[in-house]
Amino acid sequence: MEYDVIIGLEIHAEVNTKSKMFCSCANDPFNSEPNKNVCPVCLAHPGTLPKANKEAIEKIILLGLALNCEINKISKFDRKNYFYPDLPKGYQISQFDLPFAHHGYLEVNKQKIEITRIHLEEDTGKLNHPAGKNYTLIDFNRAGVPLIELVTEPVIKDAITAKMFCQTYQQVLQYLEISNANMEKGEMRCEANISLQKKDSWARDNKGGVIAKNGQKLNSKVEVKNINSFKSLEKAINFEIKRQAEILDKGGEILPETRGCSDNTGETFSQRIKESSADYRYFPEPDILPIKTSEEDIENIRTKIGELPHKKRERFIEQYNISPEIAETLISDKDTANWFEMVISELQEWTKSLGQSWENQEIKLAKITANWITSELFKLLKESKTKIKDLKITAENFAELISLIYQEKINSSSGQKILKIIFEKGGDPSNIMTEMGLEQKDEEDSHELENIVKEVINDNKEQFEDYKNGKESILQYFIGQVMAKTKGKYNPKKIIEIIKNL
Repeated sequence: MEYDVIIGLEIHAEVNTKSKMFCSCANDPFNSEPNKNVCPVCLAHPGTLPKANKEAIEKIILLGLALNCEINKISKFDRKNYFYPDLPKGYQISQFDLPFAHHGYLEVNKQKIEITRIHLEEDTGKLNHPAGKNYTLIDFNRAGVPLIELVTEPVIKDAITAKMFCQTYQQVLQYLEISNANMEKGEMRCEANISLQKKDSWARDNKGGVIAKNGQKLNSKVEVKNINSFKSLEKAINFEIKRQAEILDKGGEILPETRGCSDNTGETFSQRIKESSADYRYFPEPDILPIKTSEEDIENIRTKIGELPHKKRERFIEQYNISPEIAETLISDKDTANWFEMVISELQEWTKSLGQSWENQEIKLAKITANWITSELFKLLKESKTKIKDLKITAENFAELISLIYQEKINSSSGQKILKIIFEKGGDPSNIMTEMGLEQKDEEDSHELENIVKEVINDNKEQFEDYKNGKESILQYFIGQVMAKTKGKYNPKKIIEIIKNL
């Protein structure tokens, strides 16, 4: 049977403030010994009073504005009552009916994914289960860390779009410096609500929700919690779609439950029957007054938005004529995108110094730069486990390397050798080229090159006959032989020209 897939996402991200949400303890859950960053407030001792973190509030408003949300001028905190062993209060300070931001959208693959709300709350502690032991340890360093929760409307139709939404949202958080959003560390956690409905059995109400039509009954939705990688999110959603479809095809009923998932396989498993909002018994937090935000506050915060990653991707594709895949790689990290444009700026200055027009060379230089960053430089970064912000190479030196390649003073092989040296030690590419004798020979050396090509042909007569008989792929073999014999000192284009002439 055919079904409509309906997916909504809930994404939690820890805010990178210096202190926790409601006390002055350090917001440093990963780099401190267990239970070091705690106090009577975040441990919920009797008689303590929380005080809201202004920076966290400003950051959630910034996020709301960046995601085209309406901002509530008056917002409040609420108590959400439930029991977890690592929730010291026995309730969580969260938000219910007056979140800071609501009714926005994030564009993904030219589709506007509507956002229901973005609210602010506190994180729980963390349970540690020592291997082979029959007890659990609790670390409260994370308890009280400010946590932003974003909830989408149930408008996503497939796992790939859900994954792309989360990836784009992570980039926004990182670009705005609201959260590090490292999923491996648990700084960003995804939950997916998935339901399958028969075709023509449902519709949307005026608030975007899902309602039954023609007197039919809706199938329950299932929540898959605490997904900690984009790959796992895609696998878990696809597994859940298949699982629910098989149950419905056999006439079964989908239980409204919360499920976990395996990181490796994406297979989901039942954890508990899903709670509704009534189960949490929300009521206004009596110890924190409502938060008022003026129009002037909102406009001051709006000035901090800057260019968002999805807009930067579009600009890179249009301005530099690079492929969507390479543009996505460049903007996936804010430091990489900034460094790319710093190199481009240096190349602009270089063309001016030669008295040439940048506009006439922009596309070609930008493409060479983008390709070398996303291939050769990224390979070295990965091998050395170095971040681009910690590079020894300056943007000026990388631009000089690109200029040498662009002018065909060095070939690709020599460029890789120079890049490796300046990656490890820094230095001037032109000086290194001269010291190592890597500069390609000019036209005056054509006679010498022709003699070398003749030698290679004489040593490989059988292959040369095959080439003359139409096996053009052998051309690359001859180029390689000549390059090896000359240690890469000649331009491959010149080598090809001589081989063809001969």
